[in-house]
Amino acid sequence: MTVPLLPGIAALADRYDGFILDLWGVLHDGQHPLPGAVDALERLHGAGKHIVILSNAPRRAAAVIQRIAEIGIRPGLYDALLSSGEATWNWLDGDGKRLGKRLYPIMAARDDNMLEGLPVEVVQDIEAADFILNTGVESAADKVEDFEAALVAGVGRGLPMVCANPDLMVIHGGKAEICAGAVALRYEQLGGKVHYFGKPHRPIYDSCFELLVTADRRRILGVGDSLRTDIAGAEAAGIDSLLVLNGIHQEELAGGDLESIVRRAGVRPSAAVPSFRW
Repeated sequence: MTVPLLPGIAALADRYDGFILDLWGVLHDGQHPLPGAVDALERLHGAGKHIVILSNAPRRAAAVIQRIAEIGIRPGLYDALLSSGEATWNWLDGDGKRLGKRLYPIMAARDDNMLEGLPVEVVQDIEAADFILNTGVESAADKVEDFEAALVAGVGRGLPMVCANPDLMVIHGGKAEICAGAVALRYEQLGGKVHYFGKPHRPIYDSCFELLVTADRRRILGVGDSLRTDIAGAEAAGIDSLLVLNGIHQEELAGGDLESIVRRAGVRPSAAVPSFRW
């Protein structure tokens, strides 16, 4: 079955009451709202649709809300925002306390708010750590291999890793850069144990469902640009999905067709759109 390619979300908006929207690659590119995205949000909101933004940003939700407001996506355009960083923080402040207090950070300075209020101690010597907190890299120039020595040492000591962003990569201002998920994947390849928070894992979708007024899962649509996280996550949660093509898969699509990419991914969106626009 061929994935239906629609010109915009207007073609299916009436079928759904609740929308779970990805952020990066759907609504913005890290610097600006993507063309048509704010207009589409305004139209959905004006039609009385319930909207939850679900982001794999490794930061507290309040910080994400503030940042997207600064670039033009104001809070009044959606009902709630959840981040993988918020889910990670909540777990570390609860069940995650069993890991211990001393963490070895793989994180950018911009993610420091992830540590606020937590009963943890940051250590720069992995030999002194109880676990690794991985929120992502500092620079677009960073590569997974840059962390190899620390990852090997962590596996050798049997340290669990907490990954606050399962994404492998993101397109930032038109350029690709690795995310925490790429480092976590390498840790698993080396034999390490990883606790993931965010898409495509089911718990964060359950949190979204609690926020959406819509009780009928058949009336909820998950929208994202990643087959691995957004589409797989929606499928596992039992809801329809819409793939946005001008995001993370844009280079693949330039060199191939959607059907072959979907077959390789092993998940199939309900439909696709060139970009998130009305």
